[in-house]
Amino acid sequence: MTVSRRTFLTATAVAAAGTSWVLAGGPPAVAAAREDAYRLPISPDDSIEQLLATAARIRPTERQIAWQRLERTAFLHFGVNTYTGLEWGTGDEAPELFQPTGLDTDQWARALRDGGFELAILTVKHHDGFVLYPSRYTGHTVAASSWQAGRGDVVRAFADSMRRHGIKVGLYLSPADENQYLHGVYANGSPRTTRTVPTPVDGDDRAADGRRTFELPATDYGAFVLNQLYEVLTEYGPVDEVWFDGAKGRIPDDEVEEYDWDSWYALIRALAPDAAIAVSGPDVRWVGNEGGLAREDEWSVVPVKEQTYGRTDVALPADAPEHGSRDALLEARTVATHLQWWPAECDVSIRPGWFYHEDEQPKSVDELTDIYFRSVGRNSVLLLNIPPDRRGLLPDADVERLSAFRARVEAELPEDLAHGAAASGDGSGAGRAVDGDPDSAWVAPAPSRGTLEIDLGREQEVDRIRLAEDIRHGQQVEQLVVEARVEGDWSPVAEVGVVGASRIVLLSGATRARHWRLRVTGSRQAAGISEFGLYRSRT
Repeated sequence: MTVSRRTFLTATAVAAAGTSWVLAGGPPAVAAAREDAYRLPISPDDSIEQLLATAARIRPTERQIAWQRLERTAFLHFGVNTYTGLEWGTGDEAPELFQPTGLDTDQWARALRDGGFELAILTVKHHDGFVLYPSRYTGHTVAASSWQAGRGDVVRAFADSMRRHGIKVGLYLSPADENQYLHGVYANGSPRTTRTVPTPVDGDDRAADGRRTFELPATDYGAFVLNQLYEVLTEYGPVDEVWFDGAKGRIPDDEVEEYDWDSWYALIRALAPDAAIAVSGPDVRWVGNEGGLAREDEWSVVPVKEQTYGRTDVALPADAPEHGSRDALLEARTVATHLQWWPAECDVSIRPGWFYHEDEQPKSVDELTDIYFRSVGRNSVLLLNIPPDRRGLLPDADVERLSAFRARVEAELPEDLAHGAAASGDGSGAGRAVDGDPDSAWVAPAPSRGTLEIDLGREQEVDRIRLAEDIRHGQQVEQLVVEARVEGDWSPVAEVGVVGASRIVLLSGATRARHWRLRVTGSRQAAGISEFGLYRSRT
């Protein structure tokens, strides 16, 4: 698509939903596939039947499907805090403190690749405001340090290394900025007015001819963030995830910066339309804790409400025990405006802190494995933070732990004994549940009904079960039972609630059987099961 040099975005049209940003006088710039079905309105007067019918129609976008299939992603907290020992910096740190004597982002990438990660997110800017690339819009950057004679660029090295090793690139820019508060930009009370992005600066090295520019409403600080987003989304190659938290600066209550979420989202959609925006964003939801743990039944379809300038938020508290169940939908309907496909991300650090601290040690393999089963195994994506040390390397202990963690997961879920097994049942396409293709599925004949049986060919021991729905057609299963035929009788082995993109069941002991079956006993629409996997762990 050809875009004129100046692009006008209607940021309010993008708002929290993250749908197509709008070109003045032109068609939507983002393909509309699924965008019209991932978020649907509800009313405070809706009955439970109406709420469930709406929930059953919700479909994820293509970018959400791609993100959920990652399963494990990595976070890299690195910056001036690495050298001060702080978790939340003050904004007045001397850039000279930043001195990674042995920075090797290829070492990061190798360790993450060998640990089984497919996407990594770098803290381009944390709450202190120190920036890991030479930004044109602040002096609080790596360029102000003598490291690499002021010519260092961690973001460049990171992005190049990740792609070189087959890992997708994610970038985190904190919405808070202590340094910009000290410089009178953050929370300065400036009005939202139309801003040109990128804002010209003295000595700008970017060619003016052909540069895409945008007109977006923003405060002074909102424009500052837009300019930095423009830099990182146009100068470092394709970006697959942009990560925001909801951090506010440590400022007096009467000095509040209301973030320009709508404009930020609009610019990201324009410059990186395939990037997932998390977790203060329309594509990915924070699970509600920093322990890496999802709920036993974690729904991807949840009630949401509008916040200031287009930000979406969960209608119930982030740490509520339920978000998408029948009871939760009824409880939230008086405050929610929509139901939305908003899958959960479970963030946790391999060490007690998010930044490197010499006196801390990484979690054990047992702890990491437990987190895996309680995140990936509960319809969520695990975001594991591994902080580089003061050398600019991932610590040896952490690298070894990542490798051992991957080996443990592979031992917990080795060969799928059900793959390619003979399958039969009511509904249609029984064999599609065991063909290893996430885009094919057995479809049950009707809600609350459907039986799928598989024959392993001989008796085999099973102590792990992995299930998945074909989420391209939504999340439907509310209850199902897995049974094994033992001594001629069907015996229940596991009862499961939510399935979603990934549900892993750990049996207390191994069950030996040749014939296994799955019975759907509760579903919002006819269930589509894309995976019915059976495993015998080697641990």
